[in-house]
Amino acid sequence: MEKTAFIFPGQGSQYIGMGKDLYDSFPECREVFDNTDECLGFKLSEIIFNGSSKELDRTENTQPAVVTVSLAAYKALCRYNIRPHVAAGLSLGEYTALTVSGAFTQSQVIPLVRKRGKFMQEAVPEGKGRMCAVLGLSEEKVRAVCEKAGRFGVVEPANFNCPGQIVIGGETDAVEEAARIAKDEGAFKCVFLPMSVPSHTPMMYPAAIKLREELDKLTFGLMEIHVISNVTADYINSVWEVNSLLYRQVMSSVLWEQAVRRMAEDGVRHFVELGPGKTLSGFVKKIDRSLNVYHVEDKASLEETVSALERI
Repeated sequence: MEKTAFIFPGQGSQYIGMGKDLYDSFPECREVFDNTDECLGFKLSEIIFNGSSKELDRTENTQPAVVTVSLAAYKALCRYNIRPHVAAGLSLGEYTALTVSGAFTQSQVIPLVRKRGKFMQEAVPEGKGRMCAVLGLSEEKVRAVCEKAGRFGVVEPANFNCPGQIVIGGETDAVEEAARIAKDEGAFKCVFLPMSVPSHTPMMYPAAIKLREELDKLTFGLMEIHVISNVTADYINSVWEVNSLLYRQVMSSVLWEQAVRRMAEDGVRHFVELGPGKTLSGFVKKIDRSLNVYHVEDKASLEETVSALERI
């Protein structure tokens, strides 16, 4: 039997107006947005639908916003009784996957990811950190490049997105030096990302400590859907592992390519991206062209995805 995975995007996928069509079309989706507003004590939905990009792009707003839209897309798909065999998310998206699995409730996860965004922003002063996508080099070469540039400061692989696309992050000088070395080593391109927070590097340690304090306060629910971890690219065996994995996740490389391969090895042939954009769908196709990808971010894409999945 061919299996289906639900996958959830991370930060960077946000845009003004995302989720509005779902909000207008389905009461379950409206409830998700209303719950987020209630959890936070202000109308984040107003920022999502009608705010400025500058406001939405503030990390502490972006993180709960993306999770909210992804949860709304999930609720829309649940109307058709379509359920996944496994779930996974890229970085922030892992929090959505864990919510869908039953580990978190929405009222737990929304304040948590807002704080996570704040902790990450505070961990590194503006201008001290950078991130850069290295295109066209193997994992081994990127690791070697980071090692060479290490004399300039902290620089590490942050995201293994798909073959030939690895994001590095760390201290500004070290990342810039790594990009220079990468080009000398034959990288097709090095693209600096518009963010000063070097996520998934050891520079996030102060954020990880604060995040763990918040996680320690929570009581997790039972997981009813299997979730693949960013840190291990393998199944989270029990809810008792969630706390330590999320603590590690904020300062560890995201093994997205490896996670997708793990799911494919296990018989997953259909990947449904739920939330803003189609970034993860693109990564999945680059990892293995034989895999099928779908997405849900509005009513039209929902109908298209449901129609395709019902034919399986």
